[in-house]
Amino acid sequence: MNIYKKLFNIQQELKAPKNLYNKFGNYNYRSTETILEAAKPLLKTNNLILLINDDVQEIGGKNYIKATTKLIDIETGESIENSALAREDEARKKMDSPQITGSCSSYARKCALNGLFMIDDVKDSDATNKHGKDEYEAKEDTTTFAGPESKKNNVKNIWTQPKKTSQTITETQVKQLYATGLNAGFNAEIIEKQIQKKFNKGIKELNSNEYYQAYNGYKQMVIGKLTK
Repeated sequence: MNIYKKLFNIQQELKAPKNLYNKFGNYNYRSTETILEAAKPLLKTNNLILLINDDVQEIGGKNYIKATTKLIDIETGESIENSALAREDEARKKMDSPQITGSCSSYARKCALNGLFMIDDVKDSDATNKHGKDEYEAKEDTTTFAGPESKKNNVKNIWTQPKKTSQTITETQVKQLYATGLNAGFNAEIIEKQIQKKFNKGIKELNSNEYYQAYNGYKQMVIGKLTK
């Protein structure tokens, strides 16, 4: 039996219930530990080893944690990898720097495990998600964000917005928007067309309000890709 058949068996058998509760978002969720606890007996049965490691990457002036899960067949030496990115918050109340990095690492690892084992229906930011209570007011937008070239990218976005402002975004924010769009699967030309279509202006002309709409729209697409 090759490693792909073994992974298929695990994907069919693994059960990781949402046994934890987020009081801010009022929903249940699963943790990295929940997934690993469910996976270990199946890994043993199939003679597989699971390794997880983190790597720090800088994209658009922001720090991202790249978590990589590697499944190794101890019988043949074959391996399969899956990776996921999560961005560190610049500041989070009541958390010091190691805690912020640790929280980011935990979420990136869970997304990587979700993708490897095909675990779906995962809430964004899970246990640490305060749904904008600290800084922003949550707002729902049902406008289709993706460009006309792909209907499958039509999504319903829920994002957090800062106060309205006419000030244009910084060069760092421009780079970050490109980076997030690239992670979502679009090239620079398509990103520019999508921004122009939705806001009727170029990326560098966006204000902070429009930037957060676009950024979070792409971010949801990235999360969707990693958890499918």
